[in-house]
Amino acid sequence: MRIGLLTDGGYPYATGESRLWCDRLVRGLPQHEFDLFALSRSARQEDQGWVRLPHHVSRVRTAPLWTPEDGTLRGSGEPRLLARLVTGGGVSYGRRDRKRFAAHVRALATAICATEDTGTDPATGQGPGAELFTEGFYGLAELARERGGLRLALRSEATVRILEAASRARGAGRTVQSATVVDHLAFAAELERVLRPLSLDWYEPESLGAVDLCHAASGGAAAIPGLLAKRFFGVPLLVTEHGVQLRTHYLAAPDASFGAPVRALLGTFHTLLATEVYRQAALVTAGNTHVRRWQQRCGADPAGQRTVHPGMAAERFSAVGEHDDAGGPDTLVWVGRTEPAKDLIALLHAFAEVRRAEPDARLRIFGAPAEGGEGAMYLAHCRALAAQLFPDEATGAHTEGVNPVTFEEIGGPEVPDLAEAYAAGGVVVLSSVVEGFPISLVESMFCGRATVSTDVGAVVEVIGGTGLVVPPRNPRALADACIALLRDPERRARLGAAARARALELFTVEQNLAAFRGIYLELISHAPVRREVDAVDADGEPLLFAAPAEARLLGPWTQPQPAATGARVPRRAAAGAEPAPEPVCVPATACGTGDGDA
Repeated sequence: MRIGLLTDGGYPYATGESRLWCDRLVRGLPQHEFDLFALSRSARQEDQGWVRLPHHVSRVRTAPLWTPEDGTLRGSGEPRLLARLVTGGGVSYGRRDRKRFAAHVRALATAICATEDTGTDPATGQGPGAELFTEGFYGLAELARERGGLRLALRSEATVRILEAASRARGAGRTVQSATVVDHLAFAAELERVLRPLSLDWYEPESLGAVDLCHAASGGAAAIPGLLAKRFFGVPLLVTEHGVQLRTHYLAAPDASFGAPVRALLGTFHTLLATEVYRQAALVTAGNTHVRRWQQRCGADPAGQRTVHPGMAAERFSAVGEHDDAGGPDTLVWVGRTEPAKDLIALLHAFAEVRRAEPDARLRIFGAPAEGGEGAMYLAHCRALAAQLFPDEATGAHTEGVNPVTFEEIGGPEVPDLAEAYAAGGVVVLSSVVEGFPISLVESMFCGRATVSTDVGAVVEVIGGTGLVVPPRNPRALADACIALLRDPERRARLGAAARARALELFTVEQNLAAFRGIYLELISHAPVRREVDAVDADGEPLLFAAPAEARLLGPWTQPQPAATGARVPRRAAAGAEPAPEPVCVPATACGTGDGDA
């Protein structure tokens, strides 16, 4: 099977989200051929290069989602004629194409600006806003495929005027109606940036049209090429999300430099895009139930969803998990990135309560500041608070029992690797206020450690009764749970053993690969296709196995279907070429050598 793996800011680049998961997926399924279609997020990411790719990755195509001039809006300085403004990546549009472009942008803008809910169409299951969104979205994609890129056109004064008119129209939200010209300019620039995948040259029969299945490693921009591959060639789409792109956008919106109108417009756009992605996907897999609920809120059909937990390497923690030593019996361990979402402030206040009840207790914090100045400032704030709560910390003493709180980095002589960090204590603590899939929690479970966690994200789903869970932002509850485990070594041992058994059953790389191996076969079984080969070889002799066996049987699977229905269209018909030759029956004796590709 030929899989088109679609990524956004990750694999095959050496840095980025989902890089490790994608690499394990590709290497773990060598029976399939992979074509990689990767979107990069920055020049720095591209400069750091790719990971080493296995032999069954046959092709890699990359495209940037950034340009050196990002942040500037062409056409915003002086009035110009529409004919000069509406261009597509250096290609001037004629009069007819200008009308097409304006109509598609108008439909897209109307869908984004409108907020009134007038119900859904029973035939399509879509509301008027979603229908207008798909009309504009796919219309722009078809225009880009025929005439060239949309970059300059979407940043033009014509686009800004259309956005302004849509925001003033009846039915637009109050926040959107308050948008200024500056807001419209900013949103036009962001809209062009997120729609850059429409202008790629990937949508050809020998590119995305040649794969059997598109697998988007995340929603959002990574899934856009998959939407168009299905639209143009009928290629089925599989979407995997370990975190929800829409949720990430909502969490990041307050920190952006945009005003409220731009944030509202971007939020509506991403919601409509997520809804279309889930509607068109043959299957949507979620890394946990928390993500799955978000997908359903955006319109994902529960019947088309499946939970597949991300696989993690358990073998690196086996040495810790298999022996009976419970680490420092009076030591609490925290592992992660030091950033506000981890709420180390609450943990330090909770440990002050623990220290009063258990004077010999220690807290070892293993981590490094998150990228950016905010992470370093937060770490400095946590150190200052620890020095205030525990004056012995300020002295710099390192004697056992004198220094109750330590901030350490993994890689030193005392703690050379991650497994040793978890082995340093008897209880592992997670104090986050925001969490997706808690990786550090699973790692501690592999190590057979009892855990105390806050009830955020997928924590309860991961723990499953093998640890203690308390409300977030509640130092008193966190302290009580830690004290209960520190005082009961037998309970710690039972919980740790149960946690390790659960992690080995649900969260290993092997279970993740087995799930996707079955999903690939399941999806392709519903979309059989003729191979893109001739029925005869160079000498004019019949080519063995030129068509799958089901092509010889009468039935709906042998009849071309319109691409809009979501059924797989034979690639020759989709590409506008001549119909494929009739299948050739080969005598049984001719294929007895076993050299054919079945």
